[in-house]
Amino acid sequence: MSRELQRYVAIGDSQTEGLHDYHPDGVPRGWADRFAEHLAARNPSLQYANLAVRGKLVGEIREVQLEPALRLEPDLATVVGGINDVLRPGSVIEAVADDLEAMFAPLAASGCTVMTCTFPLPETGLTRRVVPRLGVLNAAIRVRARAHDVLVVDCEPVSAAADLRLWDADRIHLNPTGHARLAEAFAGTLAGEHEEWKAALPVAREVSPLRQGLGEAAWVARYLVPKLFRLVRGVSSGDGRVAKRPNLAPVEKQ
Repeated sequence: MSRELQRYVAIGDSQTEGLHDYHPDGVPRGWADRFAEHLAARNPSLQYANLAVRGKLVGEIREVQLEPALRLEPDLATVVGGINDVLRPGSVIEAVADDLEAMFAPLAASGCTVMTCTFPLPETGLTRRVVPRLGVLNAAIRVRARAHDVLVVDCEPVSAAADLRLWDADRIHLNPTGHARLAEAFAGTLAGEHEEWKAALPVAREVSPLRQGLGEAAWVARYLVPKLFRLVRGVSSGDGRVAKRPNLAPVEKQ
């Protein structure tokens, strides 16, 4: 990491907050904390803030998190969001991309190095239904990022990124291994080293069609239906929550 990078600010939703990957005290860790740890290993004076809150749509991230992020005067910022929008019935992908660009532009104009990522496309099961909309969002992210010299961690073409072994049982959040892999992806992209994080996982043991079907039914009942019900009702898991790390502070050693 360049010595000029002293203040890293992360904004986003549950993935950036770190759900399903936790510190020993139970506070979410996640890829952004892990990325900050990568950076702090090379620059112990790094200051880090994480404004992300679970359940937020991109428009809400822009409305609530952008101005506080700019006030912190970061020289490195990550902006990640959009999955909640893709899953929400009736959301307009172009408007989602507009809100992302509305965050890229002022951060980049401030002289900050800005990073974002595309999303892997599910390869199996009912989650494949979101592939068309997710592909459109990914394409829009690339275009909007290019316009502002935003660095893109391009997960979509990386087959390992969609491997369910990197994801929690809900298939929406990364598990600790997945968060660690994404942190490595951000660190590698920032350093101009793009290959190591793309490595395929070992060949998985085959699962019978019956077991696949039972697993799919259980996932629908336990995760998909409740998630869609909340989205339709306009209820967010982040309602009433605040950022876990709203101020710049040194990165704790893990």
